[in-house]
Amino acid sequence: MLNEFKTFISKGNVMDMAVGIIIGAAFTAIVSSLVADLVNPFIALFTGGIDFSGWFYALDGETYASLAAATDAGAPVFAFGNFIMAVINFLIIAFVVFMLVKTVNRIKDAAEGEKEAVAEEPAGPTELDILKEIRDALAKQG
Repeated sequence: MLNEFKTFISKGNVMDMAVGIIIGAAFTAIVSSLVADLVNPFIALFTGGIDFSGWFYALDGETYASLAAATDAGAPVFAFGNFIMAVINFLIIAFVVFMLVKTVNRIKDAAEGEKEAVAEEPAGPTELDILKEIRDALAKQG
């Protein structure tokens, strides 16, 4: 499944991208809550309470208590913690879309398999079979 996910995420298929954009836009609030309320605390549990969103480097060389304090002071900041959170959000959205597309493809494949099975079942004798029977019956009579 991990290899399928890697293939999916690296494929430049327009339909996959469109689905990702639509699902990503529709579930932005859900994913943001998932990351902020579930993923971050879980990561913080294993990293000793580290919050990525607070990680930054002030490019003016000054020291600030928080990212908010640095931006309020007008300092240029390299907010790499926000970038880490954006990457986590992206991976979660991409995985959800991957699972959605995989499920849709599985349903579509199952439906196509049923159509093929129905199409392959003989519905009875064909016109050619009936004509052959008539020919054989006439040959026996005469």
